Amino acid sequence: MGHHDEHENEKEHKHDDHAHDHPHPHEHDHQDHEHHDHHHDHEHGHDHDHRHSHSSNPVIAWLQHLFSPHSHGHQQAALDPNLATDRGMWALKVSFAGLMVTAIFQVVIVIISSSVALLADTIHNFSDALTAIPLGFAFWLSRRARNKRYTYGYGRAEDIAGVIIVLMIAYSAFEAIRQAVLRFITPEPITNLGWVAAAAVIGFFGNELVAIFRIKVGKEIGSAALIADGYHARTDGFTSLAVLAGAIGVWLGYPILDPLIGLGIGIAILGIVLHTARDMWHRMMDAVDPELYEEFKHTASHVSGVMDVHSAALRWVGHRLWGEMHVTVNCKLSVLEGHRIVEEVRHNLFHEFPALVEVIVHADPCECDKTIEYHPTAHHQFLSAAD
Repeated sequence: MGHHDEHENEKEHKHDDHAHDHPHPHEHDHQDHEHHDHHHDHEHGHDHDHRHSHSSNPVIAWLQHLFSPHSHGHQQAALDPNLATDRGMWALKVSFAGLMVTAIFQVVIVIISSSVALLADTIHNFSDALTAIPLGFAFWLSRRARNKRYTYGYGRAEDIAGVIIVLMIAYSAFEAIRQAVLRFITPEPITNLGWVAAAAVIGFFGNELVAIFRIKVGKEIGSAALIADGYHARTDGFTSLAVLAGAIGVWLGYPILDPLIGLGIGIAILGIVLHTARDMWHRMMDAVDPELYEEFKHTASHVSGVMDVHSAALRWVGHRLWGEMHVTVNCKLSVLEGHRIVEEVRHNLFHEFPALVEVIVHADPCECDKTIEYHPTAHHQFLSAAD
């Protein structure tokens, strides 16, 4: 039911472009399906037992869950585009304020302590807070309706914001490494170790609270970028604990641990950059989780009358899904009967994938009569290698 506003805009464009030659408007849009009465008889593999993420060591299992959660969170909420944007903007504002307060407190402690490890962590916290700016702009832009120029809408702005975020994180990594190297060259005594330890603890809790908040809202609205930013904040929290370890080392009489920890934090941030850059590469190249792709085909294949599913494709545009597929139906059916099967396929897909904003389903005949040329043109032979 959460797609009404978007589809109303889409229908207005359709009526403007085709009213003169298509007088009986088809109400096939996503909002026409009654979501509240739909029940799924099959779970499509969601009952993963997560054996791959469980360990006999509970600490390792917990860390695996923190950094590599097995979740199809982008699809759990029934999405209303405007509500999703409002919730996303609210989450960004609150988390931005929280991270800025944390980082400003840490700046004060850096000044009175000269801890390069804490400086590295503070730089990263500022960078993490500022990632809310491009992401917030992308959320704002995504509210605009699709039009004749931007026929897929403005959701791709969210992916572009992700690229900007990667560059910002990379800058913070190189700055942290530079500061650590300078401290090796020109050592400075570290003072106020108690305050350094306090700032590290506050940095951990500040980042962890922001992480929990971003992940929660990200799953509610289906924003993969906001979820990823939440796990990024969680990783930042653990770098704050590394600062705490460095302060303890200095207190025990090993001052070299401070720049070493700062250097280690910079290298760890580079690891985050590589991981995030890989994810953004996948998004910009229209990559999707293979499990999502298989579930997309599986859902269509279980519709009565569908004999085969092929040439399926999915893409994320921001936090919304677009799809297409071909289904094979009995060639003896009438056009109306084939159309009803296609509509049932669309109906099931929209219910199974709340983030799906549009799907094109083409019906192919089963080609049981060898005397008939079902495809007089040749372009149909170029099928997806995935099928």
